Amino acid sequence: MAVEYSRLSSPVGPPACEKDAKALQFIEEMTKNTDVVQQKVLAEILTRNSETEYLRRFLLSGLTNQDTFKSKVPVVTYKDLQPDIQRIANGDRSPIFSSHPISEFLTSSGTSAGEKKLMPTIQDELDRRQLLYSFLMPVMNLYVPGLDKGTCLYFLFVKAETKSDHFKTRPYDHYMVYTSPDEAILCPDSFQSM
Repeated sequence: MAVEYSRLSSPVGPPACEKDAKALQFIEEMTKNTDVVQQKVLAEILTRNSETEYLRRFLLSGLTNQDTFKSKVPVVTYKDLQPDIQRIANGDRSPIFSSHPISEFLTSSGTSAGEKKLMPTIQDELDRRQLLYSFLMPVMNLYVPGLDKGTCLYFLFVKAETKSDHFKTRPYDHYMVYTSPDEAILCPDSFQSM
C-alpha cells in the first residue's frame, strides 16, 4: 500500500523511506481532529478506571461522563497525590489510580522542588512512550537531509533505581541500534557505564 507523500513533504523534501512515511501519516491522522481524539482518550481512561479508589473519593464510582469528571475532580499537585503514590511504592496493589497494575515507577529529574518524584506507570503507558519515541527520527529526517544515512552517538545509561524490563525487551528499530551492549547501558555504576 503506497502512502501519499505529497501532503507529508517538508520544505526540504519527502520522507526518507516507506517506514518514515507511515509514521508521518499516523501523526497526521492523530492530529487532524485533536478534540475528538482527546475526548475519546479521556472517555477510555474514565471507563477503564471508573472503580478506582481515587475517583470513588469524589463519589464518582462508575463515572464515565467527562463533564462530571471535570466538575468534580479538582486539579491537584504532586504533593496532594504523594501519600497514595507512596502507598503504591510500598507495595499496595489495590486499584488506587488505575485499574491496571502499576508496572514500574518513572522518576522525574528532580529539577522542581529539588527532589525526584515517583510517577506510577502502567505497561500501556510505556508502550505509548515507546511509540512516541519512534516518531522522532521520521520527523528529524524531514529537516536534516541524509540523517537516516549517517551515524549518531548516544551516551545512554540507566540509573539503577529506574531499571525495567521495558528497555531489555524493546523491539528492534534500525534507528536505535546501540554500539554499547545492554550490560554497559544497564550497568548499576553510572561512572563505569559512561
